[in-house]
Amino acid sequence: MTLTATIEGVGFWAPGVPGWDAALALVRDGTHVDNAPSRPSPQLLPPNERRRAPDSVAVALDVALAACAAAERDPKTLPSVFASMHGDLAITDYMCATLASQPDAVSPIKFHNSVHNAAAGYWTIGAGAMAPATSVSAYDATFAQGLIEACVQLATGAEAVLLVAFDAASTGPLARAQPSEGLLGGALVLSRGDRGPRLTLSLRDGTVGEPEGALAQCAAHNAMRPMLPLFQALAANTPHCTLRAGPGRVLDVEIVHG
Repeated sequence: MTLTATIEGVGFWAPGVPGWDAALALVRDGTHVDNAPSRPSPQLLPPNERRRAPDSVAVALDVALAACAAAERDPKTLPSVFASMHGDLAITDYMCATLASQPDAVSPIKFHNSVHNAAAGYWTIGAGAMAPATSVSAYDATFAQGLIEACVQLATGAEAVLLVAFDAASTGPLARAQPSEGLLGGALVLSRGDRGPRLTLSLRDGTVGEPEGALAQCAAHNAMRPMLPLFQALAANTPHCTLRAGPGRVLDVEIVHG
């Protein structure tokens, strides 16, 4: 069984690579951005909310809005799939430490942001989106499973779907068990149309190594690095990539570039 989708728009953010145009320049010409920001500033949120939003939410909303703009799609009309291996481990570490030492001192804002679907919630409120939003976590197969979920939604009737993948840094004891560094986010507006690169997905048994290429060098230790082979292939105009899809399983992605 195969699934298909067309990519109408792309969003991307990594340390030193603050956008998809910067990613294209890095992959194709080796061009680096001078004085790149250390954190995205998602314009979807009012200034106060923008400052208070955790890093994981900031990167997710930034790439989601960029993908919708590139696709010329109204964000409020799109069903969405938010894929994150960890959500926000810095907040999880804070919650665990505070509950163990001083339970009555838990911050309501931190508690509010601790749920795995926090980014999806910020997105639907900020964009005014009433379409369904799904949150996915599947360890190092999270991106592949999020991509499958989005394509299944297309196959079952959705006109277009927004896929957003992201992870942030881990801290405290959790960083030793689940290391993740920096910020990484990518988003795709996928549709059943014919405007843009065409993907064909198929699952099989197998394994895949660590991501390679210029984008992997920017986010080699982030938990969402398994998404990078697809973004590297899109930027380099290569026709194929393989993604981790679960224990002993891989997702082959054939790409016909428009």
